[in-house]
Amino acid sequence: MTYQLHYWPTIQGRGEFVRLALEAAGARYVDVARGSEAQGQGVNAMAAFMRAPGVRQPPFAPPFLVDGKVVVAQTAAILLYLGPRLGLVSKGGAKRLWTHQLQLTIADMVAEAHDTHHPVGMGLYYADQKPEAARRAREFCQHRLPKYFAWFESVLARNPKGSAHLVGRRLSYADLSLFQLVDGLLYAFPNNTRRALQHAPLLAALHDHVAQHKPVAAYLRSERRLPFSEEGVFRHYPELDA
Repeated sequence: MTYQLHYWPTIQGRGEFVRLALEAAGARYVDVARGSEAQGQGVNAMAAFMRAPGVRQPPFAPPFLVDGKVVVAQTAAILLYLGPRLGLVSKGGAKRLWTHQLQLTIADMVAEAHDTHHPVGMGLYYADQKPEAARRAREFCQHRLPKYFAWFESVLARNPKGSAHLVGRRLSYADLSLFQLVDGLLYAFPNNTRRALQHAPLLAALHDHVAQHKPVAAYLRSERRLPFSEEGVFRHYPELDA
C-alpha cells in the first residue's frame, strides 16, 4: 500500500512531522501536491479532493493522509493512525496513549511558535503586526520555550527504559516530531533555543540522535527535505530573537 500525503508543496510546515515518520520507517508514499498535474497530482488535485462531494469526512486543511478509503487529517491524528502501522509506537495501549499525549503537547508548542510571528491574525502579513509579534516572541522565548524544554527534559529523564527516547527504548513518532520541533526552533530562534538547550542536555542529545538515524539522515540530505523559510511555521526574524 502506498500512502498519499497531502500538504503544501513549497514548505515543510506541519506536513513535515508526517513526512519524517514515513521516511524514518521507509514507507512508500506519494507527496501528492508536489507531483505533476499531468499525472493527476499537484495542488489542484489536493484541493479537488478536499471539495469532492464523495469524500464524506472532508479534511478542513492540509496535512491529511489518504490510505485507501481512510482519510485522516490533523498531524497528531495522522501520526496516531500511522504509528502502529509503521512500527513507531509501542504495542501497549498505555504507551500509545502517552505517545499521543506527547505529540499533542508538541503540537501546542508548534502553535505557540507560529503565533510569535502571527499573533493578531492569519490574514495579516508579519509586517502588519510587528509590535505585537515582538511582544509575543519575547514572552515565548523568555518563558514558554524554557518551560516546554524543561518538561521534555523531565520526560526523557523519567523514562524507565533510558533517556535516549521519550517512550520505551525504541524510536517513536514523538521522538521524530520533537526533533523537528527543536530543529525548527533552532532556525527561528537560534540564540534563545541554544540557551534553552544548555539546560536540557537530554533533549539536545535526542535531537542529535534522531538526526543521525540512518533513514532520517538520508532524508535530511535529500532534495525531499525542503529548507526552512519565512513561509512556514518556523520563521527567522532576527529582531524576534533578541
